Amino acid sequence: MVLALEWLIAAGWLWRVLVWRRMLQLVPDLVQTQYGGSLPGLSVIVPARNEARNIAATLRSLLAAKGVALQIIAVDDRSTDQTGDIMELVAAEATDNKRLQVLHIAELPQGWLGKTHAMARAAEQATGEWLLFTDGDVLFHPDALRRALAYAVYSQADHMVLLPTVLLQSTGERMMVSFLQVIAVWALRPWGVADPLARRDSIGVGAFNMIRREVYDALGGWQALRMEVLEDVTLGRRVKAGGFAQRAALGLDLVRVRWAEGAFGVVDNLAKNVFALFRFRPEILIGAAFGGLGLFTLFPLLACVAGRAFYWPTGVFLVALFLAYQRAGKYHHFSALQMVTFPFASVLLLYAMLRSMVLALWRGGITWRGTFYSLKELRAQAARRDG
Repeated sequence: MVLALEWLIAAGWLWRVLVWRRMLQLVPDLVQTQYGGSLPGLSVIVPARNEARNIAATLRSLLAAKGVALQIIAVDDRSTDQTGDIMELVAAEATDNKRLQVLHIAELPQGWLGKTHAMARAAEQATGEWLLFTDGDVLFHPDALRRALAYAVYSQADHMVLLPTVLLQSTGERMMVSFLQVIAVWALRPWGVADPLARRDSIGVGAFNMIRREVYDALGGWQALRMEVLEDVTLGRRVKAGGFAQRAALGLDLVRVRWAEGAFGVVDNLAKNVFALFRFRPEILIGAAFGGLGLFTLFPLLACVAGRAFYWPTGVFLVALFLAYQRAGKYHHFSALQMVTFPFASVLLLYAMLRSMVLALWRGGITWRGTFYSLKELRAQAARRDG
């Protein structure tokens, strides 16, 4: 029985990875292919709280954009560092057809998350036919916005995501982020995003969520997601559920972001996101942690202790992992040999999942960017979303 289970896991991994590698070829690559035509105006909204280290580079990379009429709205969301002052300094550098305006927010209204409130306030002042919501630590290639907007117009999209390249600057980051990219083969099918019949295949990425203004308004804007922790993912789901045209594209190094600093930086980031991903329900998270992640990543190795009969299915499992690491590594600049760290990454991710749940239950909510949000309010938002 145990041997049969391991063979099922190994075969499942191999099948999933082979399909994933083949189907990724269908996802447009904006580095390899360019689209022409006239482009509509674009408003880029950059919410930031205590991003003094990164915000200047982000805004300057946007100001360096080529080939697109651009309005940039930088939102200083109650920062206690020099974020707002730096925004004002960079705004003075704006020239040509690019406008950079700074919006300062001093207070957070009841019933809002800071980020969704900041983006909603900025959207009220946006004038572009398209809105791009991004973060205060993202770097844009000078041609990224033009290529993305041209593809969105060409493909008649209503919402478009350009998948970012994650910058990896430490051993811990490479270990954790490479593992997260590999296990994503079970959750994300970017080739299905454009298929209106693939209702479960939606996408939303905080670094690059670009949407038509009229579609944003039709969905109720961020007002409808004011207490949504995973606001980027949920926006993508609402777009797809609403029957609007959604697109995803690749583009190596067109959009870059350093998601976390070190392995435990990844763990800290997941403290906000993971419990929310499972709708703040402990039973779902525990089932996913042990019946999903543990079973599908650690069990094949541990089963080898039971005897030689388990070596073959474990070998198949490891081949599948190598192929997944090899393909994902081409987009995020890590080696396929990074797979030797996956057992450690899996254990640390299990810890991060359980930590996210325990901290939220213990504190009665989550703290993010210096603001506390109660579990009662967050669960109410999740209930409204699921309803």
